[in-house]
Amino acid sequence: MKQNEFKKRRQLLMQQIGNGNIAIVASASSHTRNRDVEFPFRQDSDFYYLTGFNEADSLAVFIPGREQGEYILFCQEFDEKKALWEGAHAGLEGATEHYEADDSFPIDDMDEILPGMLENKGKVFYPMGRAPDLDHQLLEWITKIRKQSRNGINAPGELVSLEHLLHEMRLFKSAEELKLMRKAAEVSCQAHVRAMQQCQPGLYEYQIESEVIHQFMQQGLRYVAYPSIVAGGKNACVLHYVENKDKLKKSDLLLIDAGAECDHYAADITRTFPVSGKFSSAQKQLYQLVLDAQYAAIEQVQPGQPWNKAHDVSVKVLTTGLVKLGLLEGDIDKLIEDETYKQFYMHRIGHWLGMDVHDVGDYKINDEWRLLEPGMVLTIEPGLYIPENCETVDKKWRGIGIRIEDDVVVTKEGHEVLTHAAPKEIDEIESLMQAN
Repeated sequence: MKQNEFKKRRQLLMQQIGNGNIAIVASASSHTRNRDVEFPFRQDSDFYYLTGFNEADSLAVFIPGREQGEYILFCQEFDEKKALWEGAHAGLEGATEHYEADDSFPIDDMDEILPGMLENKGKVFYPMGRAPDLDHQLLEWITKIRKQSRNGINAPGELVSLEHLLHEMRLFKSAEELKLMRKAAEVSCQAHVRAMQQCQPGLYEYQIESEVIHQFMQQGLRYVAYPSIVAGGKNACVLHYVENKDKLKKSDLLLIDAGAECDHYAADITRTFPVSGKFSSAQKQLYQLVLDAQYAAIEQVQPGQPWNKAHDVSVKVLTTGLVKLGLLEGDIDKLIEDETYKQFYMHRIGHWLGMDVHDVGDYKINDEWRLLEPGMVLTIEPGLYIPENCETVDKKWRGIGIRIEDDVVVTKEGHEVLTHAAPKEIDEIESLMQAN
């Protein structure tokens, strides 16, 4: 992503912060996996959103109206030995030249320099509670500044959560962001197609997972957006199943929930298909019901529609279908009111999507479901999960778990399904799998 995009974000944030105030955002830290080995580093989404700076142990400071420059970056100094062992890093010069910070300082000098930047500021905006060490330091700095009141130096009088402003910004995706999300979606769709093509009875779930990740990496996307779910048979009834260790049976369905990450932006796709390449009658009936619910829900993704409308529509379609198939009995409206359907459909229709797979942004405003607006991206993912030990239904339904998930952008005219290239119609899936 071009630096101009990050600059626009910083300018917008500082307009909202206002002169006389200050904002602070910390990077992610490196974490030890075990002796001499660290977990793969993934930058904090808020920090990256504003800076594009992908190094650990850094701090971004924003001071609207500061004459010497409004954007200050504290980071690690360039170290030749570190560069030899770990690779290139920006250093102080790189922070200003390549990442367009107005000023850069060593992170080790933060305790000496930052308190001066806090002096005579009215409000401090920062992500409260996310970085306990920073919380502690900030309170210490403010306490020290207060002791200088007789010298005419005032401490900030208010600490304000930065998330409300920043996460509202992140909720609306720019053209550049959508470009990255389309790429993540395109590659993820290819991976789901590959999984369908390679699947056969006798393989293990982790072998199919490897096919998915192989496709991500072959297309240049090295990181998954979240741990992949590859769940055969009854395992699909465990919503966040990630063991991916069992052998696939010919009679089972396989549920795959997997998405790639493209420059910190996520795709999130779920497809469910028969291991044998052919749906059984019971599987086909339940699958078509979930697919009908998804189509109906996607149609509700329109500007001006309340967030929850898609969920309510999916509940209506699924409950009606479950009654027709004999899995539920009674009046449909009463079953919905009593939430009886939740024994088979226990989650909501979806979530915001962006830099985080469960992305930031309020779902309600003043206790009312917010209205959808162009630029928002969300998932639509209805499902049905019939536990193996569910004795209230016919045996033919038991142990079946189905979810179908797509990524949808709200547009001025309606919506765009980013993940349309991953097959989900019954005949499409069967034709693809049986062609091998």
